[in-house]
Amino acid sequence: MSGAVISRVQLAAAHDGDAELVVTLRYENGGESLVPLDEYAVRVLMGSCGADDPDDLVGKGWGLVRDALEASSNRFMNSNSNAQ
Repeated sequence: MSGAVISRVQLAAAHDGDAELVVTLRYENGGESLVPLDEYAVRVLMGSCGADDPDDLVGKGWGLVRDALEASSNRFMNSNSNAQ
């Protein structure tokens, strides 16, 4: 196995009161990082993993989390460029 994998998922409240999913990435050296995902990123991540339940994400690679975050961020960029 190469790189970080999702080791844990938790439901949390975002600063705006919406629910978000916090995934814990565990690195090969034992280090961990917490990554909060908004609803859009969660949908992208669940879809790319073929997951029916957040617990199905455990063991998936960090690259899928990165891609979900990128997709979530890009949706704002695309909507801003359409407004101009």
